[in-house]
Amino acid sequence: MKASRLRQSFEQQAFLKTLGARLTRVTRGKVAIRIEVASPITQQHGFVHAGVVSALADTAAGYAAMTLLADHAEVVTAEFKINFLKPALGKALVAEAQVIRSGRTLSVSRAEVFTVTGSARSHVATLLATIAHLPGPGETAKGRVRT
Repeated sequence: MKASRLRQSFEQQAFLKTLGARLTRVTRGKVAIRIEVASPITQQHGFVHAGVVSALADTAAGYAAMTLLADHAEVVTAEFKINFLKPALGKALVAEAQVIRSGRTLSVSRAEVFTVTGSARSHVATLLATIAHLPGPGETAKGRVRT
């Protein structure tokens, strides 16, 4: 998939816009997304909310899978498991995802989430996701055009 197509898809995500998320890297099988930490995304203890950490990791995992698909393809998460390693405290949050395996109908991706303050990074979560591949508009699951 072309990076421009992936970026176009990313720009259509209203929730990510609300978070101020930015794609910072798009390469074959890899994606990185960054958000700046602000009080609206924290929980009562001042940590970045687990839902935000999960959403960022899940999004990065899905877009990493999408980089290996045809331009017309779409993806949705079929399942994920996340391990929170420590509270997310920092100036920014970065999710770096990589495809472990891309199959015909499913991909498996891993995302590592870090907090960033200056040049210091702290690993706060790891996500493993199964990503389902969807046909593009007007196509069947086998890539044929619907009539």
